[in-house]
Amino acid sequence: MQRHPDRREAGRTLAHALGALAGRPDVVVLGIPRGGVPVAFEVAEQLGAPLDVLTVRKLGAPTNPEFAIGAVGPDGVLVLDDATVSWLGLTRAEVDEVIARERRELARRDARYRGERPRPELADRTVVIVDDGLATGHTMAAAVDAVRAAHPARVISAVPVAARDACERLRITADECVCVLLPEPLDGVGHWYVEFPQTTDAEVIALLDAARTRVGGAR
Repeated sequence: MQRHPDRREAGRTLAHALGALAGRPDVVVLGIPRGGVPVAFEVAEQLGAPLDVLTVRKLGAPTNPEFAIGAVGPDGVLVLDDATVSWLGLTRAEVDEVIARERRELARRDARYRGERPRPELADRTVVIVDDGLATGHTMAAAVDAVRAAHPARVISAVPVAARDACERLRITADECVCVLLPEPLDGVGHWYVEFPQTTDAEVIALLDAARTRVGGAR
């Protein structure tokens, strides 16, 4: 199974898989910052759709932040893996501390990326939520929950690579889950990219500015 060269090239490949949506006026693409935005930029570019961000934060275990126990999204959205929390023996206070910290970071990033711009109108639209990959799928699940609250016509989860079980769970939550690569085992999202540097806030803002220049942003 061939790895993606980088996030931008992965976005072009993902856009090909979503080709039936190209040119449709009801489509809006939302990238999950930070790493999902370069992928989403290419998807939006190829589909001719507006691009915006949907700020969602993974909840990492207190002793291992890379180990996901859930995710938080805008408007109080919370996805928590109760079985994993129990298995790790985490107290409610420990979980609440992680949630509070990630909600603060979510608010900081949303303010930095969006500024004074309102969120895009999603009612009755086909919303494509893009990230650079799915491991547990918690972050994407929180994103789908947040978008559902805006009453879209359809919600599509789209990623260049995913763990098979995460993609199957998202097919229940979202109307459709598009995953280009489904390796077993996953061995981490970054393993399936030749180049996988950390995306910076500055890169996210530059891509959003470029997308708004092209189509006037999500409306």
